[in-house]
Parts: sequence; C-alpha cells; structure tokens
Amino acid sequence: MILSFASSGLPGMLLVASSLLALLAYAAVVLSPDRAGEGARLRGLLVLGWCAHLLALVLDIAGIGASQPGARFGFAPALSMTIWLVLAVYMVESRLVPLPSARRVLAVLAALGVLLAALYPGESRPLAASPWTPLHWVLGLASYGLFGVAVLHAVLLSRAERQMRLKMPAPGQGQFPLGMPLLRLERLTFQFVGAGVVVLSLALLLGWWFTPQWRWDHKNLLSVLGWLVLTGLLTGRRVFGWRGRRATRWLYLGAALLLLAYAGSRFVLEVLLQRAGTAPV
Repeated sequence: MILSFASSGLPGMLLVASSLLALLAYAAVVLSPDRAGEGARLRGLLVLGWCAHLLALVLDIAGIGASQPGARFGFAPALSMTIWLVLAVYMVESRLVPLPSARRVLAVLAALGVLLAALYPGESRPLAASPWTPLHWVLGLASYGLFGVAVLHAVLLSRAERQMRLKMPAPGQGQFPLGMPLLRLERLTFQFVGAGVVVLSLALLLGWWFTPQWRWDHKNLLSVLGWLVLTGLLTGRRVFGWRGRRATRWLYLGAALLLLAYAGSRFVLEVLLQRAGTAPV
C-alpha cells in the first residue's frame, strides 16, 4: 500500500506533503558537504525534516482521513517513530557537543523511515484489547527509541576507541575526537540502556497484566529474551565491570532481539506472508 492510498482528502494531502518535505530536508542534509559555517544551515534543515517527519507520523498513526477510523500501526511506522526519537535526542545533544559524523547517517536512516512508513502504513486497529493497550504501545516505542540512542552512542564509542588505538594519543589526551570524553560517552550509553530497561519492563508488565490471553508468540518471546540480555548487560557491568567490546556486543544483541520482536515479526506477517490481520499487537 502506498502513501496516497492510506488517507484521503485534506489529511491525505497533508500526509503526502509532510512526508515529501521531510524526505527533501533529510536529503539536503545528506548531500550537503561538511564545510565551515554550514553547521547552522544543516541544523535548520534537520529540524525542518524532523518537524515534517513528526507531522507525517501523527497523521499516519492516528489514521486521520483514513477510510476506517482508529489508530493505524505496523512495522514501518514503528521503525520510523524509533528513528524520529533517536534524531530528537541527537539534536538536543548536538547543541552541547558537536556530533557532525552522526548527522548524515541519521538523516539517511530518517529518510528511509519516512519512505518505509509511506509504503507500508500498517493496518487499522479501531479497538484495543484493553484500555491500557495504547500506553503499552507508547512505552514499547519509547524503549525502542532509548535503545536506539544507546546503540548510536555505543557505535560512536567503539569508533572513538578504535581511532585512539590507531593514533596512539599521548597521556592526558584521551578525549573523544569530537570533544566528548570517552568516560562520559560510555556513561551516557549505559544511562540510556538503564532507562530503556526500565521503560521496557513497564511495557512488558502492562502487556502481560492487561492482555486477556497472554501468548508466548514470537513477539513476546523475543521481547523477553531482549529484556533478559539487556538486564544481564547492566548486571554484568555493575558486578563484573563489563566494558568495551563485551558490553557493546551484549547491547547490540539485546537491541537486535527487540527489533526482531515487533518490527521483524510484523514485517514477515505484513510484507512476506501478507497476513497483517494476524500480526501481533
């Protein structure tokens, strides 16, 4: 299903316009060269794309203008919302610490998220199994975003450590190449992991407590496995002092399990098997 068929009338035109504006703004960020004095313009383009991205998400997920009333959701809106949340945190952090190396990568991912949500808007859900289900969805998406930010920081941390090993900095020069001390970057990474585990725990508890018939399907099983891996990471860091590659591998594994839990399972059902109506909530 393409974007123009998902909504009709004025909301449909707004959805198309906001998605196109977000794509153009993100593309301009990706294609613009990193020259001195261009930082403010690129930040402005990124903010423009981020705002247009938000409008497209609201119109799409809320199902405004759709033929069937109710919220509409699927693997693509979930990925798009996750990338939007990661980009929001990046824009706040970049005001304090310049992170130009991540700007282009995030703009590419955000553009892909907008495009995927346009191509696969998901299915309409007029009724929820429980009045607490929307909160369960929100908490699940928030945990996706927090772990996405943690993964971004872990990638930057691994890159900085690799650069330091290759360049062999002198004592006292163990600073992140972009200006952030490595210990601070590492601390931020695990603060996001800790916050993500708390939010994910609440989402899982709500899902288990308020679901009439709890099933150990792919979504629930992979979500619990991801929670166990990430909780094990925090425990290993506190008890055994895990750092470096061991810690980042656990983070990547836990984040991958969570990605497969919802977005992965719904992608298989919605796109590969064409069975959206049986996809897990």
